[in-house]
Amino acid sequence: MQPTAQAVGVAEERMEKPQRGGRHLSHTSGNILLHLIFSTQGRRTLIKPHFRADLFAYLGGIVREMQGTALIINGTADHVHMLIRIRPIHSAAEIARVIKANSSKWVRAKWSSEFTWQTGYGVFSVSESNVAAVTRYVAGQEEHHRKHPFQEEFVAFLKKNNVAYDEKYIWD
Repeated sequence: MQPTAQAVGVAEERMEKPQRGGRHLSHTSGNILLHLIFSTQGRRTLIKPHFRADLFAYLGGIVREMQGTALIINGTADHVHMLIRIRPIHSAAEIARVIKANSSKWVRAKWSSEFTWQTGYGVFSVSESNVAAVTRYVAGQEEHHRKHPFQEEFVAFLKKNNVAYDEKYIWD
């Protein structure tokens, strides 16, 4: 017999019968894939070539510290795309907050005291069957943005994913 806690803190002994053949899920499982997109504040070209690779590696390290996996990170001088796999314990909002806060602090300390990310971000769910396509898309950012500005790209993502928006609230 297992003791169970009561709302008032008194333990009561009772026998619970196993359900469905006695099988219990021992832990939470999930495969949460996110495409996270965020830009520098005002879309200023603050991600300089001399530290871009280090920044992307640092972003991946933050994801790893949160027991996630960064599948690919890439971007341009004014924004970043991250395809990440996160654990069910973390929300997309928490992941974005931790990544942006820690990385902006790191860049300011190491490379540029004026560095900051925009307040918001975009996050889109990705199915396992689309990982290869999203990976190719993220890998091709430099080429893609020779033809399309970030604002156009971001609005296209919102439309494609049926996200309601008011453009006056997207940009800081």
